Amino acid sequence: MRIGELAGRLGLNPRTIRYYESIDLLPAPARDDSGYRQYGQPDVERVAFIRSAQRLGLALDEIREVLALRYRGEAPCGYVRELLGRELADIDRRMQELQNLRGELAALERRAREAPAGGGICGLIEHVRQRSGPEGSSQRRAQPPAATKPLTGGSARSLRRGRPKAAAEAGIG
Repeated sequence: MRIGELAGRLGLNPRTIRYYESIDLLPAPARDDSGYRQYGQPDVERVAFIRSAQRLGLALDEIREVLALRYRGEAPCGYVRELLGRELADIDRRMQELQNLRGELAALERRAREAPAGGGICGLIEHVRQRSGPEGSSQRRAQPPAATKPLTGGSARSLRRGRPKAAAEAGIG
C-alpha cells in the first residue's frame, strides 16, 4: 500500500508517516518502480503501536527506545513500566496543581462581587498580584497541560498562552 492509504487507515496525515521515517521510528519503506513508498501490514502495526504509546504519554524518543529494545531481542516492558510510573507521577503532580488553582479561582470568584473598582486594569487580578508578593513571585505556577492548543480569542485560556486577539489588534499586551 502507498503512504496515503497507510495514513488513511490510521487517521493520520502522510506527513506524519514521513516524519516517523525521518526520525527512525519507522524504517524506510521499499519503493515501487515509480518511486512510491510501499508499506505492508508490519508498518501498519508499528505505526498503530507508536500512536498507542503516544496516547499513554510516551515521548517519541522513549518510543524509539522501546522499539530498539525489542529489535535487540530484549523485553521492553520493564522500561515501559518505569516510563508509565513517571507519567503517573507527573499526572498526579499536575492534578494537584490544577486542584490548587481551582481552589484559588473559586475563592476569587466568591470575592468577585466585593472587588474594588479601583483605577487599575482589573481589581480582581491586582488583588491576587498584591497577595502574591513582589512582581511575579507567585507561590503557585500551575500551567495548562502542554498539549492544550492556544485559542485565538480573548478567553482566560488564551491569556495563559499569550496575548489575546483583541490585545494584539490593539497593539497592547
